[in-house]
Amino acid sequence: MGRSVESFTLPDLMKPIGPYSHYTKAGDFISISAIAGVDPETGALAGDDVESQTAQILEAINTILEDAGSDFEHVLHINIFLTDMALFDRMNAVYADILGEHHPARSVFEAAALPKDGALLTMNATAVEKP
Repeated sequence: MGRSVESFTLPDLMKPIGPYSHYTKAGDFISISAIAGVDPETGALAGDDVESQTAQILEAINTILEDAGSDFEHVLHINIFLTDMALFDRMNAVYADILGEHHPARSVFEAAALPKDGALLTMNATAVEKP
């Protein structure tokens, strides 16, 4: 028998801007959709700089991980899409500070444009539940 896939959209995060969920689960596998650095209380970007947007994205990913029964220690892979690779070092400093000693697999791409106006980056992730 096949594994069922469940979809979840959290009310305390930015509403998805397309026909997708914040995350899906199949067994203990978690797939998190790309997230922009939007403050869910205001609906506006957390700031116009890569540092505040990076911190907001990772806060949202942490919220999703907690809802899914996981945490950053159980993240397998993160994709990062930057609108300008010149922002890499600044994004990376915030990322390293928040993730600490856990270093999941990661890919970073430069994207010509992102769906959310003013967004400098988005991230998506895969993880597993905590045992």
